[in-house]
Order: sequence, then structure tokens, then C-alpha cells
Amino acid sequence: MIGLPTGTRVWLAAGVTDMRRGFDGLAATVQATLLEDPFSGHVFVFRGRKGDRIKVLWWSGDGMCLLAKRLEHGHFVWPSAESGAVHLTPAQLSMLLEGIDWRRPARTHRPTRV
Repeated sequence: MIGLPTGTRVWLAAGVTDMRRGFDGLAATVQATLLEDPFSGHVFVFRGRKGDRIKVLWWSGDGMCLLAKRLEHGHFVWPSAESGAVHLTPAQLSMLLEGIDWRRPARTHRPTRV
């Protein structure tokens, strides 16, 4: 994952998005549905109908970036809300991109030796 500047917010667009949309279509969705500015430097993540594809839209300061990922097995964990947006931390975004359930990450317990 690209290192995001400090203070960058990550937004998941609830519901499903038409994955045929490109830069302009997703930017319009950010403005109309999420009521956010796509050129703010924040990250906006969209999920397809089957749940195995996502697109990430991000203004890097000198241009718009559009990243896409398709999981070969499984699906991306997504909020059950049909509209609106959910805020994630950059660490949760990293888990999401790896196909990990970002809502309930399990910590491994290492017992200390006495």
C-alpha cells in the first residue's frame, strides 16, 4: 500500500458501486453521495456487487490515483449499511486490502517466559 500522509482519512462508501466507473464517475459519487470533496487528499474506497473487487480513489496532490484490487478467493469485509460512508484508520485499510476482517482483528497472544 502507498504510504498516506498524516491526517489522511479513509472513507468506505457503503453499499455497492458499479465497478465500470472510472476517475470521473467515482469522483462524482464522492461529491453527490458522500458529500465530500474528492480532491481533499482523503481516500475513498468502493466495493463491487460480488464483493471480490474494490476501487480506491485518492487525490495525491498533483493528480488523481485510482487503484483496483480483485481477490481470487473470498470477499472484502464491508459494512452492512446501504448508504453513507464509514471512516477507517489507515491500519484498517491495510487489513481490508489484505482480505482481513478489519472490524474484529484478532491479536496473537505471546505468553511471556518466566
